[in-house]
Amino acid sequence: RPYTLFISSGYNRIELYNTAEQVVNRRFANLDKRLITSTRDMMTNDVTKVQLSLKGRNLSNVAGAFKGTSDPYVIVTILGDKESGRKPVVIGKTEVIKNDLSPDWTKVIEFDFHPARQVHIVTSVYDEVSKGKHIKMGDAKFEIGSIVGSPSNMKSKKLKGGGIIYAQILKSVGTGSLKLKLAGIKLKNIEGFLKKSDPFFEIYRKSDGKNSAWDSVFRSNVCKSNLDPVWEEETFSLSVLCDGDLDRAIKISVFDHEGDGDHDHMGSIETTVNVLISAKRAGAHDFSHAFALGKKHKDKNLIVVDQASVSGIQASDKLSTYMESLSVDSPNFPKVHSPIAPKIPTAHSSSLAPMVRGGPTFVDYIGGGCELNMCVAIDFTGSNGDPRKPGTLHHISSTGDKNDYEKAISALGSLLANYDSDQKYPVWGFGAKYEGVVHHAFQCGTSAQCSGVDGVLQAYRHVFQTGLIMSRPTDFTEVIQVASAFAQSDLDAAQVKGKQSYTVLLIFSDGSVSDIVKTGAILDQVSNSPLSIVIVGIGDDGFSEMKFLDDRTGAGPYRDIVQFVEFNSYKHSKEAFTSATLSELPNQLVNFFQSREMSPLPRTAIDLSQVTVEDEDEEEIDLSLDFGSEEEIVVSGGYMQNGF
Repeated sequence: RPYTLFISSGYNRIELYNTAEQVVNRRFANLDKRLITSTRDMMTNDVTKVQLSLKGRNLSNVAGAFKGTSDPYVIVTILGDKESGRKPVVIGKTEVIKNDLSPDWTKVIEFDFHPARQVHIVTSVYDEVSKGKHIKMGDAKFEIGSIVGSPSNMKSKKLKGGGIIYAQILKSVGTGSLKLKLAGIKLKNIEGFLKKSDPFFEIYRKSDGKNSAWDSVFRSNVCKSNLDPVWEEETFSLSVLCDGDLDRAIKISVFDHEGDGDHDHMGSIETTVNVLISAKRAGAHDFSHAFALGKKHKDKNLIVVDQASVSGIQASDKLSTYMESLSVDSPNFPKVHSPIAPKIPTAHSSSLAPMVRGGPTFVDYIGGGCELNMCVAIDFTGSNGDPRKPGTLHHISSTGDKNDYEKAISALGSLLANYDSDQKYPVWGFGAKYEGVVHHAFQCGTSAQCSGVDGVLQAYRHVFQTGLIMSRPTDFTEVIQVASAFAQSDLDAAQVKGKQSYTVLLIFSDGSVSDIVKTGAILDQVSNSPLSIVIVGIGDDGFSEMKFLDDRTGAGPYRDIVQFVEFNSYKHSKEAFTSATLSELPNQLVNFFQSREMSPLPRTAIDLSQVTVEDEDEEEIDLSLDFGSEEEIVVSGGYMQNGF
């Protein structure tokens, strides 16, 4: 008989519907790993489409004496990286806000976020001058990951030039666009005697998570002295407007424009994209589907829809919307007449996790407050060479130059630090002998946890002052077990507080493990811990066993948690190194929580007053923007200082 097959990768569930409308709903503990991995990778990967929104506060007025107040807008540039060959690029420009030094720009800028890359953006604020060169008001540089890892995915910084810029990054959901044209019919005049209002409208979407609020995402053109305005036709990204959900509530508010920026409210409506589409009027005198801004009138103070249509929605989003509409009580849900009892959820979860539209991603979990903890383990076996001799792997230079261990630790640690609020990291060593006994999981440094990446480097250097004897074999099984216990304990403590956590163990080693079978068995044991293991090979060893650990398929319900990278293969580019080393981490984190039916926690909205304002950038930002004809922007400079 023909069957329809649904694979729910988050829950390891297969559902088979046949022509007799029978259903089989079973959970498989041992589905083929390639099937599970490939299905999940279609849902989540190491690139996520995100939206950047910006606000300014107390900007400097650069308009000049007797010329009023500046009209600020922002140009956003992703800095380039010479080592990897990536060029700087302008990714977007906000609208101009007239006469406002504390603007909330409504235009959202979409781009791809790579969690495994340390990429910076520069927000350059300009005052628009109608006749003349636009005046720079200030700029600020942000590391993208640091915004994503901040509370409510928001960060702020003082501008070079005065004022504060707030940047927030949220995940984009959905595809397609809405083409919309609105008009007003006999709007109420609130301007006063002998004057007419200057109406414009704003569109708002409701923010996700706790303490949700209406966020402005668009501001229309102003129709001067016109109570029957016909606003310009606009095209909106559905991901920005409504997360691709055509039935999600949006709000349209109409204002009377005032030169001082204190605009007067003329009325609001709440609606959805689907309602706007159905409200498109048939002709100039069709008010049957008009929206009343205030008290209902037959033919005045109305908003009408002249054009509303959607396009470009991908089939996967249509399927997602359909699947979300299904429930056991839904008329769309297949009738089930089966003697098979439903499968009861396993002990670690009392209910199925709610669906995240488009599938949950790394950004969803981090945005919900999931802490990404880092542990560091360093190889101190004798094969590293005498650290007192220049050229050996552990040699500490008197000139301050970093050795390869320090370069690798700094590169990975500085990126992962974006997602860890307390910046406390345990550092362990293995392969050294103290008082005649070889230890394979000893504390580095004077504290059980080090403060920041600099603290990790200090703990590493301190080891050489402790009288160790570099020994053998290369055995990090004990370190893995300690890290696994640490990771599980931290998750348990987080869950008690209603939070989530995940741990990354960074192992830096110069040689292959001595007992591959034992190491593989330990990896099988800890593979279901909230843990990922990144092994970085330092030096010129062949690392054949390390590569085997990365490629192996474990026994039983094994979850792939290992990634191995040779440092020497990426010494030319810090960005290439972090990208290759941490590329699997986002999927591993998502798959761990989804396999336990643990959805991302809701993002908590915060007020701007709760956001810590960082000091302005100490170094000058090497970026120059030249404005050509037809909105062309030519970038000069704009490269990160991103070497090891």
